Amino acid sequence: MTTTGAVKEAGARGAPTGPWWWARRRSMVFDVVLAVASAIECAVEGVPFAREADVPVGAGVALGLVAGSALVLRRRWPIAVVLVSIAVTPAEMGFLLGVVGLYTLAASDVPRRITVILAGMSMAGTLLITFISFHQDMRSDGYSPPFWVTTLVSSLMAIGLAAPSLLLGLYVGARRRLVESLRERADGLERELSLLAERAEERAEWARNEERTRIAREMHDVVAHRVSLMVVHAAALQAVAQKDPERAVRNAALVGDMGRQALNELREMLGVLRTEDRLAVPARLAEFATGHGGTEVDGDGTAGTDGFTMTAVPVPAAAPETDGPSLGELEALIGQSRAAGMTVELSVEGDRRTYTPQVEQTAYRVVQEALTNVHKHAAGAKAQVRLAHREAEVAVLVENGPPAEGVAGARLPSGGNGLVGMRERVTALGGGFVSGPTDAGGFRVSAVLPDRAPDALRPV
Repeated sequence: MTTTGAVKEAGARGAPTGPWWWARRRSMVFDVVLAVASAIECAVEGVPFAREADVPVGAGVALGLVAGSALVLRRRWPIAVVLVSIAVTPAEMGFLLGVVGLYTLAASDVPRRITVILAGMSMAGTLLITFISFHQDMRSDGYSPPFWVTTLVSSLMAIGLAAPSLLLGLYVGARRRLVESLRERADGLERELSLLAERAEERAEWARNEERTRIAREMHDVVAHRVSLMVVHAAALQAVAQKDPERAVRNAALVGDMGRQALNELREMLGVLRTEDRLAVPARLAEFATGHGGTEVDGDGTAGTDGFTMTAVPVPAAAPETDGPSLGELEALIGQSRAAGMTVELSVEGDRRTYTPQVEQTAYRVVQEALTNVHKHAAGAKAQVRLAHREAEVAVLVENGPPAEGVAGARLPSGGNGLVGMRERVTALGGGFVSGPTDAGGFRVSAVLPDRAPDALRPV
């Protein structure tokens, strides 16, 4: 069975399915009309064929009706239609059958080798029959034309009958295949765009979840330490309010200072989130959400505090943010814990060097969160902070002893996100993070960071 390009084209357009092998009803009506016209033509031409062959006229008419009606099968079996037209060529019938059959064969998806063979057979049959008929007609009129004249006339007749239908069929078939390929390509692009839209939506949802996590981590790091110290000082203030008024005044002043610092840092963060011309989503997340390049992440694995630039992402660029804390502020951080009554020792190894803002901020946040945990879970414990400047990295170690006996804790709530946030910050820069209890009953937090952030994480 051979399916023509017309049927494929109609099916590709989603046209209503017609009866049997027709894609549309109007195609069926058109083929039936052609078949009726061909059957009438062949029946009329069967009368002289029957007289010349000395057979009953009815047999010639019946042969013409059957042969001409075969044209109704041209879309289903174009090869069979052409073979029927070749078979009735000696009877000098089937002009419409041969022309339409060759056109349908050339326009269909039949292999070109078969088309060439059948077209050659049809032309050869037409040439032979025309040559014989022309020679007999000329001799009956008393004229014997030269051989080349008869050959030229026969050749022109054969080519004139076959070539136009073949060329038109080849053109229509090529155009139909081109339209089908363009339609398939358009459908493929539409499906691809649909898949890309679905993936973009999934990536955007993932980016939103990542951004929520990042904001939660930032809020925890910025506010939790200050609030924890405020609670510790408030507890100390309550304990010494009547015994030592001067110390109570100092603790109250410290509580006020820390509250103002916490409010300032919180206001700065909320200001960044509210600014319309800045991106709340980091470029790293925007890249995943849109499928484009451009990856910029802060030292904590989030949006850069020095600004970032995305590549080929259709969103406005973020404006530079305010500088975050650095290792130069480590003394002030430890001083706040000492003012809250904690014994903290600081040791620095190696020559002080300048690191990228991401590295310094991450190291500062690790120390900050570790001291906050000491305030929460080990009241009265001694803590030791070690900072080591090495050749290609910087190491931070915060270790505390067991809680002091008889010292009541401040009963600070814990969400369990501090260690997770520290690990995320360190691993985002390609560093290593280890935490866990010590043999002496205390706790240790250790982080090793490369001296510079990876190229993919540096702000542009």
